[in-house]
Amino acid sequence: MHYWIDSNPKLQKLCDQLSDCGVLALDTEFIRTDTFYPKIALIQISDGQQCWLIDVLAVDEFSALKSLLESPKTTVIFHACAEDLEVLDHGLDIQPTHIFDTQIAAGLTNVGYCMGYARLVEALFDIQLDKQETRSNWLARPLSQRQLDYAEIDVLYLHRLYKKLHRALDDQQRREWFDEETEGLFTLVDGRKNLRDYYLRVKGAWRLNAKSLTALNRLCNWRESMARTRDMPRSRIASDAVLLEIAKQLPGTRQQLFDIEDWYPRSVKRYADAVLKELETASQEAPLTPLSQPLAKNMNAIMKNIRGSLASIAQDKQIPQEFLCNKKELEDILRSSRQGRCLWPARLTEGWRRLWVKPAIEAVLTKENLLRES
Repeated sequence: MHYWIDSNPKLQKLCDQLSDCGVLALDTEFIRTDTFYPKIALIQISDGQQCWLIDVLAVDEFSALKSLLESPKTTVIFHACAEDLEVLDHGLDIQPTHIFDTQIAAGLTNVGYCMGYARLVEALFDIQLDKQETRSNWLARPLSQRQLDYAEIDVLYLHRLYKKLHRALDDQQRREWFDEETEGLFTLVDGRKNLRDYYLRVKGAWRLNAKSLTALNRLCNWRESMARTRDMPRSRIASDAVLLEIAKQLPGTRQQLFDIEDWYPRSVKRYADAVLKELETASQEAPLTPLSQPLAKNMNAIMKNIRGSLASIAQDKQIPQEFLCNKKELEDILRSSRQGRCLWPARLTEGWRRLWVKPAIEAVLTKENLLRES
């Protein structure tokens, strides 16, 4: 059973009631189909016994909720909370800092890597959940009974997951690991606010020369600013592929922009002058250093050997291999080692990974005569 919170007095009363609870489970429902920023619609909170659904559209005073969720006395249980943290921050200026993410805990205790909430509940409690309302319209009012039931279910088992996984972290002596991964999560979420360097994420950007890459960087920054200012998806302005093609061709006229494949004429009319101005500015800037090419095929065998070594560690330490080192990190390590100096990601030189992951990779690189300086 849940309680519907749809006024400022009701929310204030709820926050007073939960002020000494200590541990709260929380989830959010939001829409992000035609905007840059998510539109928060609902907040679900549970104390382990009862559930409250906060109608964000009907409340306009969230200071009490902010104090509750940001209190150092309150642990907030989430599952896969990166988006929830972003939604709460942007929509309500709420930044919980004392959190317990059950997805992270499940990975570190070898229950499963990156498991969804329903899969995790089924794995630990043999209970199957109905998740069919995930993509429904949460901004609609009134919400359907199926939506209300779904929203309640999303926090119903978080306390049970918390207790089981908290105990597993302690039994396996991995609380410090968990704290380290949580800090990494906060860094990831905070990094999404950064307007810069989106060009590094554009597929195929490594093919561009220095002049075109400088233009792509300028275009990506322009689009990012536009999307955030107008609160619209990046693709509504121009897709990554369109920006890549513009940077490649470096058009100098509006007509040349109309010839760019897959860029809608209406968008060209709206943004042509701005794009041409960005290209002109980019032409006067110091060129960026071209991006590194993908790893050569002859490096595949070395990559395979490293992964085999990491698989042995994962089996020995009873932890999903994906938690140890990701593909991009391995590629960066191999690429830098080929250039004469091995550059290590910070999380492999600090914290719990440094004890096993870095030495295992070093051993393979040494065997392959790729380790010069670290």
